[in-house]
Amino acid sequence: MSGVDKVKNNMDDMEGKAKEGLGRATGDRDTEAEGRADQSKADLKNAGEKVKDAFKH
Repeated sequence: MSGVDKVKNNMDDMEGKAKEGLGRATGDRDTEAEGRADQSKADLKNAGEKVKDAFKH
């Protein structure tokens, strides 16, 4: 996994956590769900990058 991809995925994860926290604090379930979805996307991207790296070696 390149360093740039890793940073982008971590930023997506942090943004998702922030969005989820904001939704929870304001009682906005849609925003909270979007935050969880963003975190899941970041996790999937990380997993995909790890698979790519495994096949490169």
